[in-house]
Amino acid sequence: MDREKVAKLINAILLEIGEDPKREGLIDTPRRVAESLAFLTRGYRQNAAGIISGAIFKSEANNMIIARDIEVYSLCEHHMLPFLGKCHIGYIANKHVLGVSKLARIVDMYSRRLQIQERLTAQIAREVMDAVDAEGVGVVMECRHLCMMMRGVEKQNSVMTTSSVLGSFHDDSATRIEFLNLIRPATSR
Repeated sequence: MDREKVAKLINAILLEIGEDPKREGLIDTPRRVAESLAFLTRGYRQNAAGIISGAIFKSEANNMIIARDIEVYSLCEHHMLPFLGKCHIGYIANKHVLGVSKLARIVDMYSRRLQIQERLTAQIAREVMDAVDAEGVGVVMECRHLCMMMRGVEKQNSVMTTSSVLGSFHDDSATRIEFLNLIRPATSR
């Protein structure tokens, strides 16, 4: 990403909305926004092979493995406003397991792109499935969207929930129900 070019574009936006980019509070804003956008969209410059590298391990386990409450921060592709929340991932191993931190890194890689929550959920599920040739994968994401909270319908308490289930999580209702029960907060079980 050409940060200088982005900073010039942000400067032009500031002028267009009626601001003075030379006033004290805004002098460094174009550069800071460019740095921020580089960070928030770093997923475009990452790939799963590089993130997962060396963290797939042989295992006799064929039980359900779950990582709950992984923080999600992304930008909606429609308004470039943040959405944020939690991601829950479960999979049934098939001779290999993935290092647990890699689940969070997969979430970050795909969420640090302009996204819609529905696609993000499916991308994470597919990546986990493919990485370890899992018997099945389930991903549930619960997010609040600032494009819905601070503009448009202005519904501050709304939460969007999406799920993607593959393999045995899709084909076997008992597996899917077990996953959904295990990701519920302990206080509601």
